[in-house]
Amino acid sequence: MSREYFSPIVELRMYTLRKDRRDEMIELFDRALIEPREAVGIRILGQFRDLDKPNRWTWLQGFNDMESRRESLHAFYTSAAWLENRKAANVTIRDSENVLLLRQVHATSGFKLTPGERPPLGSTKAREGFVSVTICYFEQPATPEFIHYFEKTIQPVLTNTGAEVLAYFVTEESPNSYPRLAIREGEHVFVWFTKFRDEESHKRYNEALAESKSWAEVMASLKKKFNSTLEVMRLKPTARSWLA
Repeated sequence: MSREYFSPIVELRMYTLRKDRRDEMIELFDRALIEPREAVGIRILGQFRDLDKPNRWTWLQGFNDMESRRESLHAFYTSAAWLENRKAANVTIRDSENVLLLRQVHATSGFKLTPGERPPLGSTKAREGFVSVTICYFEQPATPEFIHYFEKTIQPVLTNTGAEVLAYFVTEESPNSYPRLAIREGEHVFVWFTKFRDEESHKRYNEALAESKSWAEVMASLKKKFNSTLEVMRLKPTARSWLA
C-alpha cells in the first residue's frame, strides 16, 4: 500500500499528567478515544511517552483545515464516546494547555503515512520505532529565508547523519477555531519531526551530530543569523501510535 500525505493542520499536544498516571491515560486513549476521534474526521497521527519527562504524554492530531478542525472537535467533545470517558481521562491530567497549533510549510512537508498501518485495537506490543521532535523558537514568524535554509542546509545534515525527516511545520497564525481547547498563542515556531529505527540509532545519531562540523555551523547560524533557540523531545511511540 502506498503512502499518502495527511493533515495540513496539526496540533502538537504535550500534556503533563499526574504522577504515575501516564500509562493509565495511554491505555484509555489507545483503547477508547482513537476511533471515536477518527470517526468525526480527526487524524490521530501519533502518541508518545516522553523519555525525559516521566509525567509527559505527547500526541498529535491532524485536520484538513481550520474550519474542519472546529467542526470535528465540536463533534467529538459532544459525542457519547467522550462524555462516557472524559472523567476517567481528565482525572489523569494536570495540564493540557501546552499545545502548539501548526500548519505544513507546503504540500509535501507534512506527514506521509501508509493508510491502515496503525496497530489494531487491543495491541499492546511496544513499538520499535523512535521519534524526535525539534522546536525552533523565533521572535517573529519563520521567514522564507529560514525555510530555505532548513531545506537546503539543515535537512541534508540531518539525513546524512542518520535521521529520516518525517515532516516540518510552522505556527498556524490564524485564530483558534475551537477556543474550548487552549493553545499557546503569540509564539512563533518551526517544528521538524525525525524518525529512527530505535533508541540506539538515535543515540548514534546524536553522537554523530556532536562531531559534525556542518552541524556546529548550523547551530552557530541558528543562534547568530536567525536568533533561534531549540527544544528537542525524545519520544517513544505507544503501542497504537501511527507514527513509529
